[in-house]
Amino acid sequence: MLTQKQHELLMFIHQRLKEAGVPPSFDEMKDALDLRSKSGIHRLITALEERGFIRRLPNRARALEILKLPESIAPGLKPATKEKGFAPEVIEGSLSKKVAAPPPPRTPSPDEVPTLEIPVMGRIAAGVPIEAIQHQSHSIAMPADLMGRGEHYALEVKGDSMIDAGIFDGDTVLIKRGDTADNGEIVVALIDDEEATLKRLRKKGASVALEAANPAYETRIFGPGRVRIQGKMIALFRRY
Repeated sequence: MLTQKQHELLMFIHQRLKEAGVPPSFDEMKDALDLRSKSGIHRLITALEERGFIRRLPNRARALEILKLPESIAPGLKPATKEKGFAPEVIEGSLSKKVAAPPPPRTPSPDEVPTLEIPVMGRIAAGVPIEAIQHQSHSIAMPADLMGRGEHYALEVKGDSMIDAGIFDGDTVLIKRGDTADNGEIVVALIDDEEATLKRLRKKGASVALEAANPAYETRIFGPGRVRIQGKMIALFRRY
């Protein structure tokens, strides 16, 4: 899954390549997405490149190549430009369909382990930051005694930046929702209110460092107010 801004930028580049045969400049991207500086564009370009959607061609200025488009582009979703910025046009579905009555509750057997339905809120990047946590994709059953108190959700891991912590691409992590965490805990961090990533938290004064568990990825340091904690990891599940 891509963030809204990543999706908008990818589709803007794709549309410009189709129309003009050359990618837009960073200033044009900044204006199209209505961003205040080109640093945000640099970050979005890096995210799209590391996730395999685009490629920067070496030794050529403004040289970008689209490698793939999101699989989740739904019917009725198409790129559209506005006078200030770029945004997808979404055709909303109807909510008027009749909902079938739920089946009667089933009485569990004495040997069954009590479970709770936990919402899976899409994918989280153990690598490049991706979509802010907003939309439930499906649910999974978790043992009730694993939860404890509080609100929980699950995320599917995408990327390899936390492999030295035993977290691999395709794993599912269980997150206890909250806005605080201690140094050294693995957290879901929301960067600039638009990108979410799974990293180890390090705090020093007013600065926040998001530390990978893979030497191939550098630690990213952010100033005050740029990072908000969305929860901390309490368990991991893997299918073989």
